Amino acid sequence: MSTSIDYYFTPQSPWTYLGHERFAQIARAAGAKVRVLPIDLGGKVFPISGGLPLGQRAPQRQAYRLLELRRHADFLGLPLKVKPRYFPVSGDDASRLIIAVDLHDGTDAAMRISGAIFSALWAQERHIASEKVLAQLLDDCGLDGARLEQSYSQAVQERYENNTAQAIEAGVFGAPSYVVAGELFWGQDRLDFVERRLKAV
Repeated sequence: MSTSIDYYFTPQSPWTYLGHERFAQIARAAGAKVRVLPIDLGGKVFPISGGLPLGQRAPQRQAYRLLELRRHADFLGLPLKVKPRYFPVSGDDASRLIIAVDLHDGTDAAMRISGAIFSALWAQERHIASEKVLAQLLDDCGLDGARLEQSYSQAVQERYENNTAQAIEAGVFGAPSYVVAGELFWGQDRLDFVERRLKAV
């Protein structure tokens, strides 16, 4: 039986973007099953965990965040706009689209559209709350355009709420977070530890 990894994230997180492809490679190499779990981090998790939206954080923390983003992007060799045109932005519509794809097309497709959404925001400066942009990303990924309409369904909304409740129960407080065999790892800079944990299970 393959190991399962709970992958909690919000689409507007630059750290999730920076770690996404590496995480996918680690999971594939380990033969692990990924559970793709977009969550309402700012609206539901932060009020419980003590997290603050970016604009409410101290100026020193905001400045250091930009420095760290540049460092990680350079180290990983990934394109990154540290202050993209369409940010801050709500991730709710993109999250629901990822869930709709996961429900209808499976994990691989959900990982693919997730990566496309992250890149759209952080590398291409596209508006991920725009229906037009989301429809184009579906097309770019070779996925059915009907997924956009399906993303507004009650089933998808319930899954989004359940993902978020599950994240809170698991102790998640930031994105990305990975849970392997009940153990929580926060941040793309903890992927080395995720990889080690997968080898140990």
